[in-house]
Amino acid sequence: MKKYALQIVLLLSFYSSFSQQIITRDPEIAALVSQVSRDSLQAYVNKLVSFGTRHTMSVTNDKKKGIGASRQWVLSKFQQFASQSEGRITAMIDTWTLKADGKRVDKDQEIGNVMATLKGTDPSDNRIFIVSGHIDSRVTDVMNRTADAPGANDDGSGTAAVIELARILAKSKFSATIIFVAVSGEEQGLLGAEHLAEKAVTEKWNIEAVLNNDIMGSNNSNETNIIDNTRLRVFSEGLPAFEIDKKAANIRQYGLENDGKARQLARYVKEVGERYVENLEVVMVYRNDRFLRGGDHTPFVTKGFAAVRFSEMNENFLHQHQDLRTEKGVEYGDFSKFMDFEYLRKNTCINLANLANLAKSPGMPREVLIEVSGLSNSTTLTWQAPEAGKPKGYYVLMRETYQPFWQKKFFTTELKLALPYSKDNYFFAVQAVSESGNESLPVIPLPKR
Repeated sequence: MKKYALQIVLLLSFYSSFSQQIITRDPEIAALVSQVSRDSLQAYVNKLVSFGTRHTMSVTNDKKKGIGASRQWVLSKFQQFASQSEGRITAMIDTWTLKADGKRVDKDQEIGNVMATLKGTDPSDNRIFIVSGHIDSRVTDVMNRTADAPGANDDGSGTAAVIELARILAKSKFSATIIFVAVSGEEQGLLGAEHLAEKAVTEKWNIEAVLNNDIMGSNNSNETNIIDNTRLRVFSEGLPAFEIDKKAANIRQYGLENDGKARQLARYVKEVGERYVENLEVVMVYRNDRFLRGGDHTPFVTKGFAAVRFSEMNENFLHQHQDLRTEKGVEYGDFSKFMDFEYLRKNTCINLANLANLAKSPGMPREVLIEVSGLSNSTTLTWQAPEAGKPKGYYVLMRETYQPFWQKKFFTTELKLALPYSKDNYFFAVQAVSESGNESLPVIPLPKR
């Protein structure tokens, strides 16, 4: 009997330094989420469609038609929102001339990414969070630059989401910086995203997360009659594409095949998104993108940044990459009438909740370590405070090795925590937490030698 009493006392001593927390919504973020408007999203998509085609190789000097006109319109929206931001937003079109490559670029072409930067309020916080959609569109022939290519869902939906996010967040003040971008050239080979990712590397941007939105506004597929606007896919790679040769040994030794930067971001997106958006499940897909396909997050992934892709649950290929026509009573073409703008609203809300939570959070904890000096069935973690922000405390996350999501969160105000759980059987990570409960991205511990 005394033996069992001693065990209980020891177990209680483990728990004395931490507590499990009940996670609640941040009222400020909930209020921002409530402002996302399906009517605004629909108006943006219809305006984008009105330019006829937004093909990357289409005209740039026509005021009403083509990629040039559509870029100028998006810029005008960003400038409108900038006027309400007390000088925190700057808007521009980042242009460059792409040389013909003999493939999907058959002549020299001016390319441009439309960008709005919401500058963070803390000069010592250099973190950047990016949200993107691609402005260009196409029909069946990827080189057809003159035919009408409405691109309502692909990717008017993602571009509209980015515009709406800029509208709502323009008046907000965040410690970190948010960049809203409508990239060009996705259909010709991720050209705009590649340019932006390379620029980020060259200029040493501290990008902590990229949320890419592409084809996210239709609620049904062309092969079933099922209509479903209650699920959104988030694609994320598990093993890092960046310097995998240098990291492979540690990944194998520590068993971290499912814990790369992008996968951690996807888990975060699911938890935070479902916290704020009703009747929408974030479905994690354990792939960087759809089977043998790609998107604008990929150039960031391959350069070592945490980046994921949001897409609707069921793509409808009658309304994607199609010449406009009717055959055997079936209408083909990417028109806005085939979209579900309530679904797009919810998907935009997922983006907003995550951007705001990330931008309000402290930076990620540094030097997160797990003690391995002796054999033990308990686990002790240590870490250092983040470079940016002043945390209220920290969450230590825990999940069984076969579980896809974090199962428990333990809160502490210390920089060290001992848990009565074996590192053999669980994965752990540490997040910094702000006064208003906003969590940083989690950091997986390394062995403390």
